Amino acid sequence: MQKIYLDHAATTAVLPEVVEKMLPYFSGVYGNASSQHFYGREAQKALDEARDTIAKIINAHPSEVYFTSGGTEADNWAMKGIARAYESKGKHVITTAIEHPAVLGACKDLERVGFEVSYIGVNKNGVIDLDKLVSEIRSDTILISCMYANNEIGTIQPIEQIAKIAKERNIAFFTDAVQAMPVIDIDVKKVGMDAMSFSSHKFNGPKGIGVLYVRNGLKIKSMVSGGHQERTKRGGTSNVALAVGMAEALRLNRLTLKQDYAYVEGLRDYFVKRVEEEIPFAYLNGDRQNRVPSNADFSFEFIEGESILFSLDLEGIAVSSGSACSSGSLDPSHVLLAIGVEEALAHGSIRFSFGKDNTKEQVDYTVDKLKEIISRLRAMSPLYKLNSEIKKV
Repeated sequence: MQKIYLDHAATTAVLPEVVEKMLPYFSGVYGNASSQHFYGREAQKALDEARDTIAKIINAHPSEVYFTSGGTEADNWAMKGIARAYESKGKHVITTAIEHPAVLGACKDLERVGFEVSYIGVNKNGVIDLDKLVSEIRSDTILISCMYANNEIGTIQPIEQIAKIAKERNIAFFTDAVQAMPVIDIDVKKVGMDAMSFSSHKFNGPKGIGVLYVRNGLKIKSMVSGGHQERTKRGGTSNVALAVGMAEALRLNRLTLKQDYAYVEGLRDYFVKRVEEEIPFAYLNGDRQNRVPSNADFSFEFIEGESILFSLDLEGIAVSSGSACSSGSLDPSHVLLAIGVEEALAHGSIRFSFGKDNTKEQVDYTVDKLKEIISRLRAMSPLYKLNSEIKKV
């Protein structure tokens, strides 16, 4: 049986070159980067070099790059830290209805301590309504948050326009770029965001390490106390090995970014074409053009997504029924509901996310198995025969 990984939006394999770069910092160069002796200085030098590498890639100053434990922490820190820093100016926050659970959870936490949050809707393709965004801005609005690319349907938002709207009104703008960073060459100065999160394991780096970019001059409260690390903003012993691995992974990612983008997009488009031509009642979710190249999120009518997922798993094909961070939930995807997908159809959704190691042969195998599985599952569905006949009329 083949083993095919089509869940790159959830995580990616660490590259051998990245592992090799990290190894010395687990046992050889093992000093605490905060120590004053030469062991510590050696570790601090590696940490500084990693920070410099990442800063250069995103066109930031090294002092604007803060290491975190991953995207979830970075999202929480940005939302809560910026809101708390500016609460004397106002307590109104704006975000979208399709944010990652980390951002939405942080918003709920803010609401519990007296902040107001406006959740902006999106159109059927998952794109934010800019007119609605502007209309929601108030004199006490202190923060706007909009993810760069959606983790479920892959839609890319008009981030530069949102940044401009925020800047003109002196409002802080944060973007969750966890899904965008692996495929988009982001220049923070050009785009104009005030803060941005991203995570190493989405671009072939190690898990457990991420970055929060914070523009110099933007105020942000600390979320982790107890140490002077990360310029006193985030306490805790610096994880030098993971920081080194993240920097190397991002550096390698940028070397082949354009070629990888084109290749993966070609595989994805071929997959979408075959599914739409060969599987009836299959609906692609999200914007057809304005989306990350790896993503193909489909809703298959009359059947449950979990049944498709488990059946594909038995055939050696790894996919997702939505965000990995909310995979334990039985509720339909909040993203799909936000773009107008009916609840029953949302339950029949699967996210396929491709990577540069996938092949056309793997795509063909996946579609062939998918056709068999959906045909078998629909044959057991009492709603399928009745409703499919009605829809054909």
